[in-house]
Amino acid sequence: MYKGIKKLWGLPLILLVFLVAGCSSNEAKGQADETNLEGEGAVTEQVAELKVGIPSDVGPLNIYTGNVDWLTDLVYDKLFSPSPYVDEPIPWLAESAEQLDDTTWIVKVRDGIKWHDGEDFTAEDVKFTYEYFRDGSANRHTHHVSEVPKIDEIEVEEDGKTVRFECAYACPSLASITFADLPILPEHIWKDVENPRQYNKLAVGTGPFVLKEYEADQYYKFKANNEYFMGEPTVASINMPIIKDATAMFNALRAGEIDASTRTVPAELQDSFKNTEAMKLAKVSPLSIVQFGLNYERKPFNTEEVRRAVSLAIDRQSIVDTVLLGQGRAGLTGYPHPDSPWTNPDLSTPYDIAKATEILDSLGYKDTNNDGFRETPEGETLRMNTIVSASEPVYVRVAEMLKEQLKNIGLQFEVEAMDATTYAAANSEDNFDTYVSLIGPHGVADPDQFIMSHRASYLWTKDIAYPAMDTLIEDWMAASTIEDRKAISFNMQELYNNQPTAIALYYPEEVFAYNATVYDQYVESLGYGIVHKYSFLPEETRQAVSATAPKFVE
Repeated sequence: MYKGIKKLWGLPLILLVFLVAGCSSNEAKGQADETNLEGEGAVTEQVAELKVGIPSDVGPLNIYTGNVDWLTDLVYDKLFSPSPYVDEPIPWLAESAEQLDDTTWIVKVRDGIKWHDGEDFTAEDVKFTYEYFRDGSANRHTHHVSEVPKIDEIEVEEDGKTVRFECAYACPSLASITFADLPILPEHIWKDVENPRQYNKLAVGTGPFVLKEYEADQYYKFKANNEYFMGEPTVASINMPIIKDATAMFNALRAGEIDASTRTVPAELQDSFKNTEAMKLAKVSPLSIVQFGLNYERKPFNTEEVRRAVSLAIDRQSIVDTVLLGQGRAGLTGYPHPDSPWTNPDLSTPYDIAKATEILDSLGYKDTNNDGFRETPEGETLRMNTIVSASEPVYVRVAEMLKEQLKNIGLQFEVEAMDATTYAAANSEDNFDTYVSLIGPHGVADPDQFIMSHRASYLWTKDIAYPAMDTLIEDWMAASTIEDRKAISFNMQELYNNQPTAIALYYPEEVFAYNATVYDQYVESLGYGIVHKYSFLPEETRQAVSATAPKFVE
């Protein structure tokens, strides 16, 4: 059996009844009846309403066009939870999972779960979802079925509740990564959707909240699914006004117009909330990286030694101290995020101006006209741009600081702050030399995505020769155990950070303000902050998914 299912100690009885390895579906159902999942384990009093401000509109929670994991997770469930960012996710929509050999897994799904429209959730929904993601239009989840890993066959067995997965190559982490990442869709709704990116009806899931209303650029309104199989939610309704302006968001929170905000509070504003008796400031690790991206298809960044020199010349701690006022960690271990269980703990990205200078000198980049900036080996002017979204003033300040730091090794950069739409277009079209942006948990804490990022033009592309990385990826795909995969991935991370195409600048710490007199049961789920479904589920369930109390800013 999958090792996460065997590890039962410390879990509450409300969930143990679902996790006991080897029990039949009838046994599991009988034990669930004895513990009265919707009785003794349920919350007897709910908070009537919670108002949570969010900074952006992502549509009616269509995962193809506006997938924000914590938000869609309110409505949708996955086979395992909480995410692929922890060591051992636990069965959720799945009752159990078992690996039969290197390439074969079977999953038993739970009985008695309903979609929000009253239809039964079945194993056929699981089969449909995985095939729809694999064979249809791509979304942010699809590579976990179509390539890394690649699942060739998905079949529902005769009992009607067991799904068999056959992978094209070894897939030891299917339960801990793929099953914990893909939200399950209702077949009866999505089977007729030919163009998922144009689907604009309200999301229907099995999750703890039902999306009742959505008004573009105005609000989301959720109602508790009181029949939720993991326990009755602690909040009856959640209203989420969309407040795009940061100042307006924090003013609304101070005025009591909202009870919490999903926009992180910058260091310079935290004192204004500390001095408010009702407010708490919760500090979490968002599992994200603010990065300096290099266009590795353009000179001079198509040369690995140049990329290494740029990385060596960046004083990351100075950026954290100056721009963030210490609210964050310098990116001294590089990429991926150091809090991920899948990250090499021995990574190091030094700050070494002398070495950076030595590398550029050896490559023939010299200041031949004595203007303080280097020319190319061919004698041409070397001037590069850094694009950044003007809507992210912190990133603009970071870009300006990078410009000054890189002068120290004779490299000339100009910062171009663009409106968000122009920036997004320039980035997607590779119309830049460098950029500053944030990459979230899926990019920096999911080990399968790290592989995919080297094959899909984000960190690298399989269309450009990178022999050492290609060899490691081949070794990784042949490895049949999680331990072997980790060891190979650690080598990949060391290789990558020695010549990065996206330089980790810092790991943000996020601080969220909320009115504790209205609701004070928020917990941190690694990579999801404090506003997510686990904050609104019974305490037993929160403990089972290792959601913990956040640290507080005093």
